[in-house]
Amino acid sequence: MSEHFWLGMTIALFGGALNGSFAVPMKYIRRWRWENTWQIFSFICLELLPWALAAGFVPNLVEVYRGVPTRTLLYPLLFGLVWGVSLVMYGVAIRMVGMALTIAVVAGLSCLIGSLTPLLVLHPADLLRPRGLLLLVSMPILFLGLGLYRKAGLKREKEQAVPGSTTAPTGANLAVGLAVCIFTGLIGSTINLGFAFSGDIIHRSVQLGASQVTSTYPVWALVLGAGFIPNALYCSFLLSRNKTWALFLEGGWSNEALLSTATALLWLTGVLGYGVGANLIGVYGTSLGFALMQSAQILSANVSGILAGEWEGTSVGTKKLLAGAVASILVSVVVLNLGGIF
Repeated sequence: MSEHFWLGMTIALFGGALNGSFAVPMKYIRRWRWENTWQIFSFICLELLPWALAAGFVPNLVEVYRGVPTRTLLYPLLFGLVWGVSLVMYGVAIRMVGMALTIAVVAGLSCLIGSLTPLLVLHPADLLRPRGLLLLVSMPILFLGLGLYRKAGLKREKEQAVPGSTTAPTGANLAVGLAVCIFTGLIGSTINLGFAFSGDIIHRSVQLGASQVTSTYPVWALVLGAGFIPNALYCSFLLSRNKTWALFLEGGWSNEALLSTATALLWLTGVLGYGVGANLIGVYGTSLGFALMQSAQILSANVSGILAGEWEGTSVGTKKLLAGAVASILVSVVVLNLGGIF
């Protein structure tokens, strides 16, 4: 076990909590459309700040990239590009079915794929050892929680339906939203894969004078920078189609921009926290640390969703289902973290 294992797990947990609540400021944006908010959000947290941090805190950044094989640079770029598509769908799903349900489904699926893939590819023999077995045991518990979330979400949609609405509470809207969530979750783990397969860049950064904290910045600059491309293209398309470019210059833009910036800072701080935590955890950081971050993200999202009123007007039975889902996630976190003692 790394001497910084538990510190790393704590930082990853904190990162997940921030990621789970990043969309809260978006609920208070009134004048801008989704595409306005998401364009500013994605530019700040995917392009501007990652490259500013890498350039400002990593000595000899250009030499870091020059000192690794081209293939090593392609991994974060390609995985980042695919992940960027999932981030676009992530934002769409939040708008469709709410923050809590979206993050629960997306984070659960990303947790499964993003935790198992590095373990299978980089340390396959460990899958049948206590650490790997406990990771596998935690997954069904996690998906039990997701099943309860789905059931609670269906009941919530029926109970919150406006009387006399022409939309029948059949769960059709939720089904479409869940489909978007599932697609997002299936490819959402590529952000972790881009990080997991970039160890040479981190090692090179340390060799050239970066600390354990800042050595992850060159990786995130590549992964997130590539992820910005599909977000910028999709938002630009919507801004042109909906003729909403002008909203950037209308009255009240400063308040909307501030809220979009807060959203970006919460999200990016959570991602960077995971990177630092995974690095401190050691060889299993991209498996255990990622799973812990995703679980913390789910719990934080539900607390934020409740405080934001997403479950207002629901019955006691629906809230019990939600509580059962949260309990399942907590149990999966405990089982997952038992792997740290082996």
